[in-house]
Amino acid sequence: MTPPSTPDLTVRPEALLLDFGGVVFQTRKRPEAVAEFAAHVSALLARAGHTISPDTLVPVLEGGRTAISDWKNASSRRLHPRELTHREIWRDFYASPLPAPAREVLVGEAGELQEWITLATAEHTVRPGIPDLLDLAAALGVPVGIVSNAHGGRAHRMLIDRHGLTDRFGVQVYSDEVGIRKPNPDIIELAANALGTTAARTWYVGDTFDRDVTCARRAGVAAVMLTRHHSTDRVPFPVADVPDAVFDTPEGLVPLLRATVPGTFAIPPGSSDTAPGTSTTAPAPDARDETTLPSALLLDHGGVISTSTSDADGRRAFAHHLAAGLRRAGWHLADTDAEDVVAETIAAHKRWKKTRHAQAEDGTVPEIDPRTYWVDLAGPLVEARIVGETTGVRSWLRAEAHALSIAWGRAKSVSTVRPGVVELCEAAHAAGVPIGIVSNTVSGRGVREKLATFGLGHLVGASVYSDELGRRKPDALVAVTACRALGVDPTRAVFVGDKPANDVVSARGGGVGTAVIVRGGRTADAELDAILADPTSPQRPDLVVEEMGDLIDALHLRPRTPHEGAPVDVRP
Repeated sequence: MTPPSTPDLTVRPEALLLDFGGVVFQTRKRPEAVAEFAAHVSALLARAGHTISPDTLVPVLEGGRTAISDWKNASSRRLHPRELTHREIWRDFYASPLPAPAREVLVGEAGELQEWITLATAEHTVRPGIPDLLDLAAALGVPVGIVSNAHGGRAHRMLIDRHGLTDRFGVQVYSDEVGIRKPNPDIIELAANALGTTAARTWYVGDTFDRDVTCARRAGVAAVMLTRHHSTDRVPFPVADVPDAVFDTPEGLVPLLRATVPGTFAIPPGSSDTAPGTSTTAPAPDARDETTLPSALLLDHGGVISTSTSDADGRRAFAHHLAAGLRRAGWHLADTDAEDVVAETIAAHKRWKKTRHAQAEDGTVPEIDPRTYWVDLAGPLVEARIVGETTGVRSWLRAEAHALSIAWGRAKSVSTVRPGVVELCEAAHAAGVPIGIVSNTVSGRGVREKLATFGLGHLVGASVYSDELGRRKPDALVAVTACRALGVDPTRAVFVGDKPANDVVSARGGGVGTAVIVRGGRTADAELDAILADPTSPQRPDLVVEEMGDLIDALHLRPRTPHEGAPVDVRP
């Protein structure tokens, strides 16, 4: 439908909301990226022991891309579409034709793969007029936000940062991070609320009819603009909604915004001019040689691969980063208040975990998601320290939740690789024993970065991180998923942890044959000794080692000399 009345384009918007591709950036596809991507996926699968050639993967990945494109077109017909999770994209679209173990590996790396796709399949350059538009908006005091359908939101944030634009945007809202996608009007309302206003008092700028113009009309924005790009005229079905203005590039927006003056908005009948709560529905979760060698080595991260210490400077810097982001969006949180918020949120998170573990009668233990952490736990703490109106603070936190979790995962502690870990992993790799990471964490991406820093990333065959799986140890699904991804017999796998209540219980529930606890992690020796003294304890491990390097001989991973006989299985 066309707008109910002609908008007054002389009234200055209270916020300017821009699409990412086609508005802020123009893109040029890289045809060679498909072959590159197939090679990348093939190498990733090979690390887990699955041999699938790049030539075999090219049609599989192209088919997935076609299916996703069809899904996107169908979704833009829906009234309130939700976004696919990264795991859904890989389980149901890209990897669905592959064998189950290979599929599980790729599902476990879905977030990283989506980042790779976004960065590699197209070249991104800032569109003409965007720098001038952002300068003008800043001079006029009009906050600017990004509202984008994206299957690689964190890659979009990286591109924004690479081009020096991060500080120019008060909020960035990506569909894969908030779980809803255009033309669902809630995504525009969320961005508007995050900047302290409502959709009816904003201008929205997009480049497509079926997603952007329709979404903006449903949201009841004050004015909707279209900047032409290569997707503008490729409409999958007829769309009756029309924009208020069309420009070849964003340059045309500059004089239009410059001519505006503060005024009163005429709110169309039926449009909402009150900041709603964030009640949008979130997306639904979602043959080896038979020797004495283990079928797989499943390693916890914290306390096993590395030990960590709280990083006071890093936490302080993160708190200031949080405060600066809120201030860019118009919410004035002092740096010192943000430090208190971070400390209190950590305490609230500990209580949350304790409650969830206590309620896990059926063995299902959910992991906290970024939205719950930052909106439900941190949100009230932030609001309590902001003077004045706070109705959009939680919208901002929801939009930025995934980026905040990644930044927090990097900042909260300093990790040091444990002695013997590198040697153990290299020995397992040389012996053909695949390695899986099974970790409770707020940021799987942060753990991956640490493993790469330790020189271990290329040795990992499968990754199961609680924030990505949606379940946390002692839930058995963690161990089950790792064995499934590696395609191994769990009864011959070895699970190494440092917390009997989490690691041993998860291993037992997942049917893992050998549960190992390493001392020097997060369980005191006295507590561990008490568990060992009780033969009936469900937390009792099969083996306890002092250091990780001890497992090389215990698991027969050290190469034998020619005169040595068959190894003796010393595992309990």
